[in-house]
Amino acid sequence: LETLFCCWRNGRTKSNSSGTPNDGSITPPPIQGQPRYLLPQVRPSDLYKKCMVIDLDETLVHSSFKPIPNADFIVPVEIDGTVHQVYVLKRPHVDEFLKKMGELYECVLFTASLAKYADPVADLLDKWNVFRARLFRESCVFHMGNYVKDLNKLGRDLQKIVIVDNSPASYIFHPDNAVSIYRWKDRTKERIHHRGSG
Repeated sequence: LETLFCCWRNGRTKSNSSGTPNDGSITPPPIQGQPRYLLPQVRPSDLYKKCMVIDLDETLVHSSFKPIPNADFIVPVEIDGTVHQVYVLKRPHVDEFLKKMGELYECVLFTASLAKYADPVADLLDKWNVFRARLFRESCVFHMGNYVKDLNKLGRDLQKIVIVDNSPASYIFHPDNAVSIYRWKDRTKERIHHRGSG
């Protein structure tokens, strides 16, 4: 069940033994044929904004199939004909963060989780319609055991994209665009550190 909202299959990032530049980044595999961008055309109100790609699980929220005291949301998810309750905790100050980022950036939710879980969570979380688009696992590239978020496929200037994510595996193609955030699982720990703004 945990694979519903995980970003890698084996729980760890696999190393690359070839094709890795000296800076530690990995060149994504070439896109075959005509590129198909994941995002719609930029809205006029966002023309001069950078694009902020924001992860969901362990970045904005923590979710569990086990009951969590004082859960912010309880989301029913059907899996193989059985409805399971997913208990969701919001990261502290996530509401203020989303509202402010929505003013400053073109915000996109990009998660390696399945849409059947992540979409209803986003409905409850994003009360201000901050996210211009929502991208789920099917929009990721499965690379060396990980679900990677290929920023080249967004249809935005790569120099104007920032990705906020707790998992380095998710942005392994574009580490220089990442704002690395500590994995969050409860209300008592809150640490953020910047790796780079892209």
